[in-house]
Amino acid sequence: MGKRSRQRQKNQTAGRDSRDNAGWGAGYADIVKENKLFEHYYKEQGLVPEGEFEQFMEAMREPLPATIRITGYKSHAKEILHCLKEKYFKDIQELEIDGQKIEAPQALSWYPDDQAWHTNMSRKIIRKSPLLEKFHQFLVSETESGNISRQEAVSMIPPLLLKIEPHHKILDMCAAPGSKTAQLIEMLHADMDVPFPEGFVIANDVDNKRCYLLVHQAKRLNSPCIMVVNHDASCIPTLHINSDGKKDVLFYDRILCDVPCSGDGTMRKNIDVWKKWTTSNSLHLHGLQLRIAVRGVEQLAVGGRMVYSTCSLNPIEDEAVIAALLEKSEGALELADSSADLPGLKWMPGVTSWKLMTKDGQWFSDWSEVPSSRHTQIRPTMFPPKEPEKLANMHLERCMRILPHHQNTGGFFVAVLVKKAPMPWNKRYPKLRKDVLSSSAAQTGGSPGASTPADTPHLPESVEGGGPGGKVSGEAEEEAPKGASLAQEATPKQDGVCGPPPLKKMKLFGYKEDPFVFLTEDDPVFTTIQSFYDLSRDFPKLNVLTRTHEGKKRHLYMVSKELRNVLLNNSERMKVINTGVKVWSRNSDGEEFGCAFRLAQEGIYTLQPYIRSRIIRVSVEDIKVLLTQENPFLSKLEEDAHAQAKKLGMGSIVLKYIPNPNNSAEPQCPIQLCGWRGKTSIRAFVPRNERFHYLRMLGVEVFRDKQGQGQKRRDGEKEGKEEVEDEDEVEKVAEEEGAAENDRELDLENGNENGSSEPKADSVNQGTSS
Repeated sequence: MGKRSRQRQKNQTAGRDSRDNAGWGAGYADIVKENKLFEHYYKEQGLVPEGEFEQFMEAMREPLPATIRITGYKSHAKEILHCLKEKYFKDIQELEIDGQKIEAPQALSWYPDDQAWHTNMSRKIIRKSPLLEKFHQFLVSETESGNISRQEAVSMIPPLLLKIEPHHKILDMCAAPGSKTAQLIEMLHADMDVPFPEGFVIANDVDNKRCYLLVHQAKRLNSPCIMVVNHDASCIPTLHINSDGKKDVLFYDRILCDVPCSGDGTMRKNIDVWKKWTTSNSLHLHGLQLRIAVRGVEQLAVGGRMVYSTCSLNPIEDEAVIAALLEKSEGALELADSSADLPGLKWMPGVTSWKLMTKDGQWFSDWSEVPSSRHTQIRPTMFPPKEPEKLANMHLERCMRILPHHQNTGGFFVAVLVKKAPMPWNKRYPKLRKDVLSSSAAQTGGSPGASTPADTPHLPESVEGGGPGGKVSGEAEEEAPKGASLAQEATPKQDGVCGPPPLKKMKLFGYKEDPFVFLTEDDPVFTTIQSFYDLSRDFPKLNVLTRTHEGKKRHLYMVSKELRNVLLNNSERMKVINTGVKVWSRNSDGEEFGCAFRLAQEGIYTLQPYIRSRIIRVSVEDIKVLLTQENPFLSKLEEDAHAQAKKLGMGSIVLKYIPNPNNSAEPQCPIQLCGWRGKTSIRAFVPRNERFHYLRMLGVEVFRDKQGQGQKRRDGEKEGKEEVEDEDEVEKVAEEEGAAENDRELDLENGNENGSSEPKADSVNQGTSS
């Protein structure tokens, strides 16, 4: 039996791989893009405007256009956009393949600053033209260096509606695979002159393995303000922070609640949905979606915004969840009007009436019609509110549903919620003061927040504060001293008053992570680092961490002050998968030159503002030499850089290019590279894809030959070798962090939302994400 199961699993894997490696339709010949139940269901719901249903279904059967997004927080974004427009898009406009004129990529009209583009070119077409092949390789390389993200168009909408500011504390509740998380990080770093924004992103996912995919996505952006955690979003723990010397509850300014869904809006790319779709999918997911949304608004700060989104068109997963949430909030939440936030985006307003259908075709319009035998599958929250006044006050028309045929996208639903006041179950359990707690405990010996069942709102079972015996949630829970909770656990029932049950110990699954150990200001590591790099006095030594308690510190990472606060106060209540950006790596050869730690390229933009020595200002020509030659002599540099280099001793250095605003032919963004000053030579320690990125910005065309046997340059100079020889110093770093996927092909069909392959967990464990 075991052998047969293994063989079946092997066959399934082989089938999946063949689909992933094929063009559109290949491997799916047996899947007919038709589902009568789906058509009947959505015709009856009336979500599609009259006369458009055939267009809607035709669009659903068409392949989804490929979309790319230029990362907006890097100062290099304008240079990449300029490169795309001038070097690639112009040529594509006049290109014909097999007599067919290629449709040039178009900017998404609703995405700010022309930072997102879509195209109907398939991989099959790309392979027929050398020019398109170079465009393909450009996308692969820039994606891996974090300057371009492959992401479905509708997936870009929720982060835009959050209206992120650099000081916001953000929670992404169901973050994997991470393309939306990347957007959030970019928005935090809108001002590249600020190495440590006040805000941060905590990206969570329930699936331990998908968390590592999330790490890989975040790592490309080299941010000290991202933390990846692994929890069930429906009961994600309340976190504490230290505020002015006392513990306080962490409430988030912005929350992205992109919940698990049936995914019928993704039929254009996930063709399996055609044969698997049934109405029972949404009935099974509705409860989970509501629990996650409730837990989200509990953790939202008053005045904060939460975006709820799904890639499903089904009202049971969309408006029904929002209506239930608004009803439970008793006025604490309201739907925001986002109609003017994304000009150019076409969307349908949310609906106020819908019906429910079972998989055998039976319809219900109201909870009263549902037989008791079905009460376990069908819940009252799945139906629209009965009272017309209550329904009107919810303003469900402010929800946004994106239909595929309107702008050639996937299907999507999004709603923006604003928190006006604490949730009602928080009001019923006010903050517990020590004096009140002690007198109350003395009188009753029970829970100060205990109440009778009649006073208690009905909430999903897993929601904190959901009943008299439940854990007091958010605002209510936090100020009870430890002694009081211990007393409550020891005496759950005194004088007829029921107290809360003992708290369950959090279970942690998946790989055991290395610890996050913050260094002290007087750590001996800093002695040589401080003098060698002449760090400024305001360098935040307390923000530096390592991943080991014992032995030599191999890598040093940095996080923002706010994330340090979160880490130190919640080590026992959350499972952190990854955080921090690498800034130094141990180099045994460096000790004889004055410092055992060399600079890491990942963290150079974070660290450089604090470094006052070991800096060489370089020109465009200097960077070309450094990135195309393996180990050039100092004499190869131009006179100014050569003179600066001669004054420095051997060891790690910063190579800094400052743009000249009077010379528009040169890149108009700063470039900072890590390097090594040898005895008579100098070299750049930059990962391969970043090399190609910088060379393209400087006008040097790099591409891979047909056999894929290495990269070539075409700028009239002598060809340089593809990689630097010191792979021990550079490529090993990338391998340790699960990011050595440089030859991976770009799936232009958006086979999954970001196309990244999942890094091996044991390799990612050793590093922290950026």
